Amino acid sequence: MSTKAARVPARPAEQPVAVPPRIDPKATRFKLRLAYSPIHRWGVYAEEGIPKGRKVIEYTGEKISRKETKRRYAERAENYLFTLNSYWTVDGAVGGSGAQYINHCCEPNCCARIVKGHILYVAKRDILPGEELTIDYRFDKDVDVVACKCGSTVCRGTINLKE
Repeated sequence: MSTKAARVPARPAEQPVAVPPRIDPKATRFKLRLAYSPIHRWGVYAEEGIPKGRKVIEYTGEKISRKETKRRYAERAENYLFTLNSYWTVDGAVGGSGAQYINHCCEPNCCARIVKGHILYVAKRDILPGEELTIDYRFDKDVDVVACKCGSTVCRGTINLKE
């Protein structure tokens, strides 16, 4: 029996290393955790109570132009793109705070507010420990229709707005 460790080949520099999902503690004032979500893949859960009206987390990432937004949207299967204004989009997949894993719900417990160029997720109501954080993505009716799996009693059936 050999006591030598197996030699692991070096990863070529051009292959990116997958970064495991995480919550950036600098972007939130509350204890949050990532876990499997019945809505879609990863979800963000409150580890403590969050009062109504409080900032929960800032949506961060790389700020990109509309042209770059279209390019990335077309080449990726999963996107974490949040429109900041008519020119800029924030790509949560690059340097995101973890807010990009907050799932859509037609009856959300958080809402987005854009304040001085920052995207803030704010509690719409008191959020209990263990509860999954959700937001209404409000996709335009003119973009690809995405089925909703939120399970809410008022579910629209689509992440897109109907009107």
